[in-house]
Amino acid sequence: MGVEIHFHYVGDLRCESTHTPSGTDLHTDAPVDNQGRGESFSPTDLVATALGSCMLTTMGIAAKARGFDLPGATATVTKEMVADPFRRVGGLHGVIRIPGAFTPDQKRLLEAAAGSCPVAQSLSPKVDVRISIEWVG
Repeated sequence: MGVEIHFHYVGDLRCESTHTPSGTDLHTDAPVDNQGRGESFSPTDLVATALGSCMLTTMGIAAKARGFDLPGATATVTKEMVADPFRRVGGLHGVIRIPGAFTPDQKRLLEAAAGSCPVAQSLSPKVDVRISIEWVG
């Protein structure tokens, strides 16, 4: 099943995207270091956003399938740009924090789920992805 997303270039390096199934709109803006105003997510910021939210979601799916949950789990991802020879995402580094008490088997399950999220599996090997998991509690 595919999901259709419509895009509209508003002008001044801004775009509006509409998620067809839900009708939800998302705006992007070119970053300040690339001629934009930086007043919203840039398209490359959405790569970092996609990775962090995909990892948490995939971990949540794995937990739910086994009868537990991850309330209060958070992720922080820092996007680093490079220009070699083209401007692109060079690195995505961050941490996922999971509060609560988990068994060693649950931790292994969640770690495997994070690494197997579809976004992580879709990124170019040129992108240096380093996301650690902190077990808080």
